Amino acid sequence: MRSILVGSTILAAAFLAAPTLAQDAPASDFTITGGATLTSDYRFRGVSQTDKNPAIQGTIGISHSSGFYIGTWGSSIDDYVAAGSDQEIDLYGGYKKTFDGTTVDVGLLYYYYPGPSGNTDFFEPYANVSRTFGPVTGKVGLNYSWKQHALSCGLCSSAREDNLYTYGELSGGIPNTGVTLTAHLGESWGRSYLTAGLKNYTDWSLTAAYTWKNLTFSVAYVDTDFKKGEAVDFSGKNVAKAGVVAAIGVAF
Repeated sequence: MRSILVGSTILAAAFLAAPTLAQDAPASDFTITGGATLTSDYRFRGVSQTDKNPAIQGTIGISHSSGFYIGTWGSSIDDYVAAGSDQEIDLYGGYKKTFDGTTVDVGLLYYYYPGPSGNTDFFEPYANVSRTFGPVTGKVGLNYSWKQHALSCGLCSSAREDNLYTYGELSGGIPNTGVTLTAHLGESWGRSYLTAGLKNYTDWSLTAAYTWKNLTFSVAYVDTDFKKGEAVDFSGKNVAKAGVVAAIGVAF
């Protein structure tokens, strides 16, 4: 992670007979963050987007002290996800602010899949609220995609479908270890491409992460309640089956 400092204008001292004192540049209201991750599997709401193979991911964002932010996140994916595309690029913008110990985050995501042959891109507004209670932080949120062509599927009733995702998380550190545990439970609602045509399904995960300097090492157990045969890709793999996901990320 790094911050951008905006330098102040300094009058040319060469024209002054006496020396001048150096001035510290004021801190900028803008902060740039970014990072890269290598993961053994990219799971989106419990479902593998890489045919259970590794993925390379990266992100960069700009935030303002007012709470507004914009950014992008990208990952390699398998071509069954979006009609032949091998990349997912998420563009996002929103507002995040803490009020009396409660953090509110609202925004809009755009999922972009370069080069596919079909209509695969879609928008998804989101909102979440988090609060810390002693050593534990709780978070609840939702993402809702209104009816769009990209969310339709062969089992759906129309050319446009919508999707609602609700979730809750609890996280906290293990004392004197540097390890943070995060438990996640989510539910996808509505027959759409994101639910493989099902009315709804549940995903859950437990993640342990350790940060050293600007590196983060993590391992997660991820699972869903998809039944056998309900989430099978073109290679015949059950991409919603339980699995362990390991990752290493670097932040700047």
